[in-house]
Amino acid sequence: MPISSRLSLLLIGLVSLPLSQAAPRDEPDGWWSLKPLVRPAVPKLDAPDALLRGFNTVDHFILAKQQEQGLSLSPEADRRTLVRRLYFDLIGLPPTPQEVAAFVADQDPDAYGKLVERLLASPRYGERWARHWLDVVHYGDTHGYDKDKLRPNAYPYRDYVIRAFNGDKNYTRFVREQVAGDVLWPDTVDGIVATGFIAAGPWDFIGHAEVPEEKIDGKVARHLDRDDMVANTLNSFCALTVQCAQCHDHKRDPVSMEDYYSLQAVFAALDRADRPFDPDPSAAAKRGRLAASRAELEKKLQANQQAVEAMKSPELIALEKQIAELGKSTGERKGRSDRYGYHSQVAKKQETEKWVQIDLGKRVVIEQLVLAASDEYGFADFGFPHRFKIEASNRADFSAAATIADFSGEDYPRPGADLLLFEPSGVHARYVRVTASKLWNRRHHGRALSKDWIFALGEMAVFSAGEMVGVKQVTSLDSIEALPRWGRADLIDGVYGTHPIPADQVLDSARRSATEREEKLAALEERRRALGEADVDPRLVEEGQSLRQQLEAVKSELAALPKPQMVYAGTVHSGSGTFKGRGHVGGKPRTITVLKRGDVRKPGPEIGPGTVDLIPGFAPRFDLPQDHAEGARRVALADWLVHRDNPLTWRTIVNRVWLYHFGRGIVDSPNDFGRMGQLPSHPELLDWLAVEFRDGGQSTKDLHRLIVHSATYRQVSQHDPEAARIDGSNQFLWRMNRRKLEAEALRDTVLRLSGKLDLKMYGPGYFDFVLEKTAHSPHYQYHKHDPDDPKSHRRSIYRFLVRSQPAPFMDTLDCADPSLSVDKRNETLTALQALALLNNKFVVRMSEHFAATLQGEPDPVARALELALSRPAREGELAALRAYADQHGLAATCRVIFNLNEFAFVD
Repeated sequence: MPISSRLSLLLIGLVSLPLSQAAPRDEPDGWWSLKPLVRPAVPKLDAPDALLRGFNTVDHFILAKQQEQGLSLSPEADRRTLVRRLYFDLIGLPPTPQEVAAFVADQDPDAYGKLVERLLASPRYGERWARHWLDVVHYGDTHGYDKDKLRPNAYPYRDYVIRAFNGDKNYTRFVREQVAGDVLWPDTVDGIVATGFIAAGPWDFIGHAEVPEEKIDGKVARHLDRDDMVANTLNSFCALTVQCAQCHDHKRDPVSMEDYYSLQAVFAALDRADRPFDPDPSAAAKRGRLAASRAELEKKLQANQQAVEAMKSPELIALEKQIAELGKSTGERKGRSDRYGYHSQVAKKQETEKWVQIDLGKRVVIEQLVLAASDEYGFADFGFPHRFKIEASNRADFSAAATIADFSGEDYPRPGADLLLFEPSGVHARYVRVTASKLWNRRHHGRALSKDWIFALGEMAVFSAGEMVGVKQVTSLDSIEALPRWGRADLIDGVYGTHPIPADQVLDSARRSATEREEKLAALEERRRALGEADVDPRLVEEGQSLRQQLEAVKSELAALPKPQMVYAGTVHSGSGTFKGRGHVGGKPRTITVLKRGDVRKPGPEIGPGTVDLIPGFAPRFDLPQDHAEGARRVALADWLVHRDNPLTWRTIVNRVWLYHFGRGIVDSPNDFGRMGQLPSHPELLDWLAVEFRDGGQSTKDLHRLIVHSATYRQVSQHDPEAARIDGSNQFLWRMNRRKLEAEALRDTVLRLSGKLDLKMYGPGYFDFVLEKTAHSPHYQYHKHDPDDPKSHRRSIYRFLVRSQPAPFMDTLDCADPSLSVDKRNETLTALQALALLNNKFVVRMSEHFAATLQGEPDPVARALELALSRPAREGELAALRAYADQHGLAATCRVIFNLNEFAFVD
């Protein structure tokens, strides 16, 4: 979206806010959320001791506010309600009837506490609470924007979040890993994959991959990309809307344009891309050591070569240049032909076998075979295989064949001449085939630049009795038919690379060029050896040879390590792949300036990395050495985020956890603690929780324990007309809020009841659509998906999230939009939801499976109700549902049960 459009939307948003929120609300001592954190005193309550014995600290703060309003807590909910509430809150799945019955019958005074501990220890807990965090950081598995391409390697970050919650990771470590884990803990899996946080949001493929960085549209795309990184970081961890300061100083909060662009400078070297990591920590450590050794050896070798070059005489330098030129193609360039040759389909593995063959129409004596390498994209050996063999046969299937040449056991030297001549002895055949067994890839310093492996040849010709034999047909395993440039027909048209040569000159040219080149090279090499011995210190030569041997040994060890996995993350690219030639090359931070009115065409003064001036004694501009590494900027920001005196970080996280338990935050604008956000309903409680969390070990599970053990959490959710007259929105929590199941919890529950839920953890996400690839953008066809596909029966946390085309069923149930930071989900009741739960083919099919699991039950309808609602069925509802089942069948009755309000709500 253009910056001007985003600004217009921002202004529209300001106008549409209620005046009570949009107007400044200054306080004499400053804004509430920016005040230093101080542990408030726990209120003393005027209440009977018998009542207070069931209270914890949370309840003291809640009841103190209630007493000011003339309110009080509602009674505690019954055990059936509490067990269902805890299960959905902590693991996102319902209890079984057996689990409900066991808890109801348990006479242990600590039965509730033991249930809480069991649920917090469940691996299902991390899957449940990771979903909340992924909503906030707008995680998705596709790029979004126009070409909504797939991100097949985004999922390791999602798995990291699940592991972090299950392992109750210290919150400071959790924050630091996501912002700068690759710098602070580079040899750990979490240290690398956690930086998927930086790349979690949308990415404009066209603006980055198809538009150069130096153009206006490219600059806008990269500005917006950094803006997303900045906003994601400060909104998620600090509930601070710094992005409002792109075009002017923040109108409501103390964030200047300089603050905002200094935050952009923190991420100025980063892009979103796949980066490797080792799942095995020992392999990661070894790779790090070897990489350091390789860098040191390459540095020493470069110094050695510079010393050697400095000693060479002008004659030796000129001679080496002559040898290098002769080593290149010897043919005369005559301009690019539009017919390049044969080109195989692309393979994903180098060892994929490809072949192409010619049919001479009759059996002939093969005296000479000539091959020509292709010449494309600056590579004189384009597509020429590293390993191959040439065979001749009288059978088209080559079930019996004679070998003309075999280079399948070792790499063939790169073709230095345009024409390669092979002269078999006594071969009589009709067919000739070239089989490639190790394919070609574009290379840079010996390293593959892409995952695309190919086989290509410019020309193939057979000579017999001194004349070129005509070819009847060309066949191959596969082929890119893109005539006139590439095609099977181009293999035998007498034209290759830049050399249209008449057929009667091909043989003589091949023989002459090969012989003359070899003789001349031999003479020049002899002369070079003599000059080198005279000019260069032999000790330097020996040192260079030793360094090369050591370097090759290190490279061999690196190559022997297990292939690393990939994660889509914030990374510093080296100018290759998608980013090659796109402006930013070399991994150094881009220059960031304060843009006048947020316009990339109007750069202002340059600014260095920094943040917002919120913490006393913490300078807002980072004091880093002139030659600091890129990661030092992110480490400095991470230190600022988790500083004990940062008042926003600790208030923000406890407010988010509170929100997911009660359906409403203490501050009900979880991403905005500024003057455009909401005021806290219980500011003292918020600060007490923040200090307790910060200073008490930063355990999220301890925070859960504190909240769910409170009498406030354990209340009934029943309506009270008198209390509602005082506090109709229940902001003072005189009852428990009724909570609607999120889309994921509802879908997972349907799967569990159907007997199809697969609890496999981690790994690539499943498709709940049929993917149709096109030249422009993928098509995600949800209506074609088979609901019986077992790969899609995993928990919804593992669903492959598409940004541009959300799943209609999940979207109808208010699922989060992965293109937006969703700090609090919408909760609606619509006719579309009822229609989806009646007619969606997933629900229809799972209803049939649910009914199948009930076969053999004494009372299938009663059992279905008990499984779905976590309570025994009542006679009145049983009579109606039995009658319905008699008329429409048990599967249709299960669909009705899935549509009950009681099924769709926690309680």
